[in-house]
Amino acid sequence: MKRALDIVILSDIHLGTFGCHARELHNYLKSIEPRTLVLNGDIFDIWYFKKSYFPREHMEVVRRLLKMAVNGTKIYYLTGNHDDLLRKFGEISLGIIQLRNKLVFQIDGKTHWVFHGDVFDASVQRARWLAKLGGEGYDLLIRINRSINWIRRLFGFAPVSFAAKVKKGVKGAVKYISDFEETAIQIASEKAYDYVVCGHIHKPQIRQVTANNGHTVTYMNSGDWVEHLTALEFSNGQWSLYHYDETEFDVVSPRLQVTEHEPRVYSLRREEILPETNGIAAFEAL
Repeated sequence: MKRALDIVILSDIHLGTFGCHARELHNYLKSIEPRTLVLNGDIFDIWYFKKSYFPREHMEVVRRLLKMAVNGTKIYYLTGNHDDLLRKFGEISLGIIQLRNKLVFQIDGKTHWVFHGDVFDASVQRARWLAKLGGEGYDLLIRINRSINWIRRLFGFAPVSFAAKVKKGVKGAVKYISDFEETAIQIASEKAYDYVVCGHIHKPQIRQVTANNGHTVTYMNSGDWVEHLTALEFSNGQWSLYHYDETEFDVVSPRLQVTEHEPRVYSLRREEILPETNGIAAFEAL
């Protein structure tokens, strides 16, 4: 049974990279039926796109999104820094998908401002080569992390996120994230927006803040499908943060599947009824 939702916001999927959890995202998309789906940047990773790597699971996500659009879900694709090539097309309609740089809408009189957030990132705006170098290091860390987590699961240990530990341990990264959020909140308050919704920094969150001018802003970040596997959902008049849980889905590992054999048929041979068995027959498989 699919969950009916009013709005779903996804960001930082990074299709085309080793770190993307495409299978898990596909499971999630099959489980929901949103009226509106906002793809808030870095859906495809054009920076690191390679012809040799775009596996079937990644293509299944694309097919699922197109199927949702055909079946009536209104989809907005907001561009991010890793798919900024699409910004050259401007804000246009691609038939069943609307391409935008940002989105402003109202729910119950509350104004929502949705954009990817890379406009606040100085490394992206002024030193793109540095941002790409950092992105390659991040992608390598994610690949190593996934390999180690695979081994941890074999021994019954919970997965860990090295990238999250690095971000928490490096003061510069923590300060950058804090500055990013405060900048988004401050600008939203100046524009009298009630909600500001971003992606980009891969840190899922919902929190309410009173800005310096006294205006209350709810800051939300939809997270990512590389580390956290999260989404923002709006239903029954309120926003919530969804965290993917493997146990919610009927996914069976091929290694746990047992090959079914034809039932064995047995025959009773009279000559094998032995006196010492008190009439217990010996069976022979055909």
